[in-house]
Amino acid sequence: MPKQSNMFGQSQRLIYRKITIDDFDEIYQMMNTKSVKEVWEQNFSKKDIINWIKKCKNSYCQEGLGFYIIQDKETSNVVGQVSLSDDEINGNIFYEIGYILHEKYTKKGYATEAAKFMAQFAFDKLNLEEVIFEIRPNNIASIKVAKRLGAKQARSFTKQVNTKKIEHLIFTLKNPKYK
Repeated sequence: MPKQSNMFGQSQRLIYRKITIDDFDEIYQMMNTKSVKEVWEQNFSKKDIINWIKKCKNSYCQEGLGFYIIQDKETSNVVGQVSLSDDEINGNIFYEIGYILHEKYTKKGYATEAAKFMAQFAFDKLNLEEVIFEIRPNNIASIKVAKRLGAKQARSFTKQVNTKKIEHLIFTLKNPKYK
């Protein structure tokens, strides 16, 4: 069980906690799987993972949000990561839900459960009107997760990622209170 200070929340099968340097090996393995490298179009070095962890820790301090480790309640295994963070797209600020799973934990409903938890947090605790999902057009699994939650494709945009311009679809999920 994570330390209370690192706990973010929990859902039916999952615990969400802040990322620490102790998660380095898990995150390094997760980010260097074939499926993650295909979506992100990059290899992640050890330095990249250290910077990822530092960015997460800074995000918790500055915004109170960011990427969180997802752990299975029953086994304590690290399943993946989920995030709620602000993102600027074409001069507008949105709150985005993102998720990255270890390949061995895909197709088990974990991404859907984690994304649903973050959407509920965004709507119930932050009172946001909507959240978005930025998804590569070829990332069918992530599109299915967003649609399962009721998100609708709204538009697309080109995002600068490192030195590449990469097309992303934006799916929006509206807070039921504002419909």
